[in-house]
Amino acid sequence: MTLLQAATSIRDPDARRPEVMERRGWWLVLLGFVLPGSAQVLAGNRRLGRIGIVATLALVALLALGAILWFAWRSALLTLIGNSIGLLVVEVLLIAYAVLWLVLGFDTLRLARLRKVRGGARAAIAAVAVFATVAPAALAGYGASVVDASRGLVANLFDFARPAVEPVDGRYTFLLLGGDAGDDREGRRADSMTVVTVNAETGAATMIGVPRNLRNAPFSEGSPMWGPWPDGFDCSSSDCLLNGTYTYGEAHPELYPDAEARGSSPGIEATRDAVEGVTGIPIQFFVLVDMSGFEQLVDALGGLELEVTERVPIAIEGGPVEEWIEPGTQRMDGYHALWYARSRAGSSDYARMARQRQVQEAIIAQFTPQTLLTKYTELSAAGQDMVQTDIPQAMIGGLSELALETRRLPITNLELVPPQVNTGDPDYDAIHAMVQAALADADALTPPTGEPAESPQP
Repeated sequence: MTLLQAATSIRDPDARRPEVMERRGWWLVLLGFVLPGSAQVLAGNRRLGRIGIVATLALVALLALGAILWFAWRSALLTLIGNSIGLLVVEVLLIAYAVLWLVLGFDTLRLARLRKVRGGARAAIAAVAVFATVAPAALAGYGASVVDASRGLVANLFDFARPAVEPVDGRYTFLLLGGDAGDDREGRRADSMTVVTVNAETGAATMIGVPRNLRNAPFSEGSPMWGPWPDGFDCSSSDCLLNGTYTYGEAHPELYPDAEARGSSPGIEATRDAVEGVTGIPIQFFVLVDMSGFEQLVDALGGLELEVTERVPIAIEGGPVEEWIEPGTQRMDGYHALWYARSRAGSSDYARMARQRQVQEAIIAQFTPQTLLTKYTELSAAGQDMVQTDIPQAMIGGLSELALETRRLPITNLELVPPQVNTGDPDYDAIHAMVQAALADADALTPPTGEPAESPQP
């Protein structure tokens, strides 16, 4: 009976009593915030209120299901929402709920009949009601914008049509390419090459640094590159360094006629075949990071703080020096960070490789939760401009789950550089043995029993 009387007083209050209207206003705002739609059921349009309550309960149920899947079957959850269709559904739901919350919130403010409330209570109820309406809707709207940026990134970056593939010999293997199309060269070359191979069961990862100046890269008999180069990619000029395979493939697209249809290019496929021959392991996916988009990424991060140990010229090889990057702690924008990573005037390839790794570490360090929350849209746009890959959308969930396991183990690193490797006359049998030994070392690692281990810096 008391509840019935309370409900009746909320729907049909005694408007002549300001204290009743004040108490009623606070109750409507509180109920509308805790369970959107309840204020309408008690004091307004019951149909609108039931829509709000059902939508809220459905949202809570979806969040609870997501939480359960996160702990019980995370890969399924990531697969479900980690593609362009799943992200579109999430985005639409967030926008729809934000609009519904605004409608219910401002309708609750109307139902409060603040004209019947006297004194400072009227302004207080109005302020709380507006905040309780706008803040959650704005949060949902921001979430929708982040999801929209993610959907654009996923749709443009990952292949929707390509099906998921199984690991080869128990591993997923990726070729990370740093593409450089600077003013001092004709066309693009893959100047940075790293093979990342991950144990599909444990997540143990091995990173193999492959220098660009390796000679006589071998090809398997099944490779299109084996026909013109059966004895390895070798000639007297620098065109036959390992990174020259990209240029050669682009100049001979007939070798890989289906490359572009598969989201790749003849140059990428020629480089992939060459690196497979160098390392002796099959490579399933590539990730190409174009340095032309690198500048945009650094600017989106707000610049990079780097410790410069020696002067680095901003100059093409053999050209005049436009500017020097001086020693000391430097806060670099995208332009200067790009030159710091790619400049080779007056230095060796190995010094440049060290600077590139320093820049990579600085970028990783600045991908903090705060940066992602405040600059996600800009970072997503930069990612679309600078990254190309043939990883299928269908594998985002499984690979994301595997990446979480990888974080729990130290990364095994192998650099195929002097003095271990003579880049001018490599012994590829010895290199294959080094690779297999590094993979065996990674497979012997076991996850820590406590907190996730910090991966050692490469």
